[in-house]
Amino acid sequence: MSAATPTGRSRLDGRIALVTGAARGIGEAVARTLAGLGAEVAATDLLTDGIEELADDTARQARTLGGERTGRVHAYPLDVTDRTAVDLTVARVERELGPVDILVNVAGILRTAPAAELTDEDWARTFAVNATGVFHTTRALVASMAGRGGGSIVTVASNAAGIPRSHMAAYAASKAASVMFTKCVGLEYAGSGVRCNSVCPGSTDTPMQRALWTDPDAPRRVIEGDLASYRTGIPLGRIADPQDIADSVAFLCSDLARHITMQDLYVDGGATLR
Repeated sequence: MSAATPTGRSRLDGRIALVTGAARGIGEAVARTLAGLGAEVAATDLLTDGIEELADDTARQARTLGGERTGRVHAYPLDVTDRTAVDLTVARVERELGPVDILVNVAGILRTAPAAELTDEDWARTFAVNATGVFHTTRALVASMAGRGGGSIVTVASNAAGIPRSHMAAYAASKAASVMFTKCVGLEYAGSGVRCNSVCPGSTDTPMQRALWTDPDAPRRVIEGDLASYRTGIPLGRIADPQDIADSVAFLCSDLARHITMQDLYVDGGATLR
């Protein structure tokens, strides 16, 4: 059998993808990118208006380019913290679109405070979305992927999963939990052809990032770093665009990464010096 061309191996034609947290930011970029590579994408989020607008937009843009057709995004409202809702939504997606080949866990929240000032609700809600949500969606899909002989699961975590961050204890701990969970699933299902990896972004120009900026100089301080909070800058000298993260996710979902599993891909411009 002849090897596929690099372009062909990056394509996702005929595959069904489910993306959580797809209404905006990195999740939206991931959904658009996977659809652009030919996948049919189930975009899930609590922000119903956002995923419906995304679905309408991709429907207008669906077209054939150079003989290769773009896929579409389909909106599915979902709260990943609700186990029953996750199971019902996965069943609906597979009934309406087909068996899911790709899962991308992007849904996440950030609650900032000094560790000793975090409330019980802050801690519980952060873990409910960032870690338990990943557990719910992965559990709902991995066994059926394995039964069909393969699939790809990518968890979008954070470089905070691998380096301490001031005032981000709950967020960093929850992201670290999601990374290790993804690795354990990858180990358990590697023999069935299911690949499980994590993408760990650094500072990325999303609504979550902008909510942390208090003045016009905030982006410059992110790039330069902050000695007072023991935070390094970004050696590449720029804040990531959501597309930078989406391209990395798409690579791990594709056949170009067919021999990669249980890995963390840091996409942070060198900020964690790894």
